[in-house]
Amino acid sequence: MAVPSALGRLDARLIGPGANTGERLLCYGTSLAGAALSVAAAAAGGGLSVLGLLVIAAVALDLYGGAVANATATAKRWWHRPGRTARHHFTFVACHVQPFLLALVVPGFGWAAAGLSYGTVTGSAAVVLAVPAWLRRPTAFAMAALALTVVATLTAVPTELAWFVPVLLIKLLLAHLLFEKG
Repeated sequence: MAVPSALGRLDARLIGPGANTGERLLCYGTSLAGAALSVAAAAAGGGLSVLGLLVIAAVALDLYGGAVANATATAKRWWHRPGRTARHHFTFVACHVQPFLLALVVPGFGWAAAGLSYGTVTGSAAVVLAVPAWLRRPTAFAMAALALTVVATLTAVPTELAWFVPVLLIKLLLAHLLFEKG
């Protein structure tokens, strides 16, 4: 049995074991493009520290790449393999503490926005995981639409971070939590 290369191990961790070339290119390309766009928008707004720009870059790499990776057939097979439970999926969502990282380093993205973003996403995930499998897809879309409306209307975030909550919702509710057999 061949020992996986460093790239193979990275792919297995970020996408899933056995990711194909098309999945890798799409995931990493989207991750880099999203990070570049997000950092460019943040830098154009001015007033951010180098640390702030680095955190935005790291968050964008994870969210944009993860939104695509979690939607791949490889990731679906890996994250929804036998033995994975709603608790595993909820824990994955709950580990996404990026709103609090942004609140630490980005002026204008306050603790209220971070708490509401995090609470809305994790609460929405709990609802999606609580419904029967046949209702998960429409429930995930309903919760994403409602969560986006709640966060967008009840918080003010800097324009350069307007992408953050929509991409977070796509990655976690619409890509990660949904599983299609086939």
